[in-house]
Amino acid sequence: MSLPFDAAELAASYATKSPQDILKLAFEHFGDDLWISFSGAEDVVLVDMAWKLNKSVKVFSLDTGRLHPETYRFIDQVREHYGIAIDILSPDATALEPFVKEKGLYSFYKDGHSECCGIRKTAPLRRKLATVSAWATGQRRDQSPGTRSHVAVVEEDKTFAGAGMTLFKFNPLAQMSSEEVWAYIRMLELPYNSLHERGFISIGCEPCTRPVLPNQHEREGRWWWEEATQKECGLHAGNLIAKN
Repeated sequence: MSLPFDAAELAASYATKSPQDILKLAFEHFGDDLWISFSGAEDVVLVDMAWKLNKSVKVFSLDTGRLHPETYRFIDQVREHYGIAIDILSPDATALEPFVKEKGLYSFYKDGHSECCGIRKTAPLRRKLATVSAWATGQRRDQSPGTRSHVAVVEEDKTFAGAGMTLFKFNPLAQMSSEEVWAYIRMLELPYNSLHERGFISIGCEPCTRPVLPNQHEREGRWWWEEATQKECGLHAGNLIAKN
């Protein structure tokens, strides 16, 4: 399946459209083959918008095995709130077990998070996306000025496309600010991760996430021991590509 325009042209023409318009476009062309990526944080806004357009929306979430208990409870809250199934993706035990045996459970504090994230997050996502034509994420440009400031509302995802396939990635919330996201959550009284009440903003795995201090950027709570330019786990590697 392909779109009638190339991704760059489509991104330009929809650059100022609402998130709902971008989701409508995605559903129009991909229908039930569009999958929503739900991370257990503010992605509930994306799930809410998509569900209102398509009650049979397909949603998946990555379970790294290292999430906070609050995140697991939140995922179930969202499942029950919308009456939807959430496809939980887990790491391949044949890759994870030897990694943990060799390096332990906290090697990322010494040699960086990329290898651990590769096994726990990137590989399961790659397995999933190799079978679909389109996915949508809750990425926003204001989440990380260093790595996400160029996020397009739609793009061709060459990182995770299956062999011989074309994969499109929609980022309907790209232009929304954190304030707008939370205004939406409060206005509609959507469920949210209770960790947000304790100063957590960007929420990932428990060992790699901490609350942020006043006036700190939200991504400073992720992989705080590494350089700011490395604060991506590989799921959105395309964000690191310079755009002219």
